[in-house]
Amino acid sequence: MFFDRERIAHYADGPRRFTPGLDAVHRMTAILLAEHAPADAHVLVLGAGGGLELTALARAHPGWRFTGVDPAGPMLDLARMTMGDDAGRADWVEGYVEDAPEGPFDAATSLLTLHFLGRDERVRTLREMHRRMSPGAPLVVVHSSFPQDEPSRTRWLERYAAYAVASGADPAQTEQARTAVAASLALLTPEEDAACLRDAGFEAVELFYAAFTWRGWVARA
Repeated sequence: MFFDRERIAHYADGPRRFTPGLDAVHRMTAILLAEHAPADAHVLVLGAGGGLELTALARAHPGWRFTGVDPAGPMLDLARMTMGDDAGRADWVEGYVEDAPEGPFDAATSLLTLHFLGRDERVRTLREMHRRMSPGAPLVVVHSSFPQDEPSRTRWLERYAAYAVASGADPAQTEQARTAVAASLALLTPEEDAACLRDAGFEAVELFYAAFTWRGWVARA
């Protein structure tokens, strides 16, 4: 769907309905990065399509500049439009993490993205991010991560869908989304996700966000 311009026209509605407190996540991300990133930081944003986090970070920190990476050109176009006048503060890379500049970057994020990658590819991607970051630079990641044993897995997916419907999502489309998440995403437990960060070389891994099927961590390169 991320390559279909008609389907992504209302992309911003989806993440907010399916991800509890998404705007707060963006504010927390800006705060956590700023703990160690300078006022003129260059921030690597992996999975930048749509531009929601880029817009929030740009507004929170006027001195920051960005490199946004996403494999879907239409999503990058949407990000440019979403950022408006701040789009000039970002460089755009249509591709994957290995297509990003070498850096070093002062901070990095990957929000609502890594759950598309299996464990080995997730660790490889995180290592590529780590390699491009300055020593001690902060990383924030947020994605689907919840218990995978049954009946816990099914119960949490049902809660995921119930939250979306309660937030105004169409019930039929929500059920399609729940089925797709269950069948196609590379879901890991929170413990496994934290281990991925450590295996990629990150230190000081801390959980800062947990809401239904979502988890977020801050770590340092």
